[in-house]
Amino acid sequence: MKQLILALTALIAMCCPSFAHQFEKGALLIVHPWTRATPEGATMGAGYVTITNNGKEADKLSGGAFESADRVEIHEMKMDGDKMMMRKVTDGLEIKPGETVKFSPGAYHLMFVGLKKPIVQGPNAKGSLTFEKAGTIDIDYKVEAIGAMNSSDADHSGMKMDDPEMKHDHMQ
Repeated sequence: MKQLILALTALIAMCCPSFAHQFEKGALLIVHPWTRATPEGATMGAGYVTITNNGKEADKLSGGAFESADRVEIHEMKMDGDKMMMRKVTDGLEIKPGETVKFSPGAYHLMFVGLKKPIVQGPNAKGSLTFEKAGTIDIDYKVEAIGAMNSSDADHSGMKMDDPEMKHDHMQ
């Protein structure tokens, strides 16, 4: 019976790789950080992640770091009339108790500014996220192909957005 349970656990882990790719600190759970490979000469890239606050107090994501970028900024894609606009989130992003925020193409994302070298598909890339209360959480970004939507899914149900009718062009 014990061997059966171990075998089933291993099978589930292989079928759901995002479960193995998570980071936790205090009440915050960071699931499946990923980025796309960039072409030679690109000066910007983007990172995506799902953050859940399992605590009783809000925390605020203020930024982070990425191994080959000068800085990391929080950005949001949002419809302005009939145009998709990108704006920098300057005051950080509050994550309330019990809330899950999904960073994904066409919505919130982490902008890697001033890339010193291309992001190469295959090996994980080192980074971190900085929170007001939890502090810095070191993470590894899975690097997907140029143009990837997400390696585990393209579900947008967990996104935190003001406009429920937001359209997505996934240009990011």
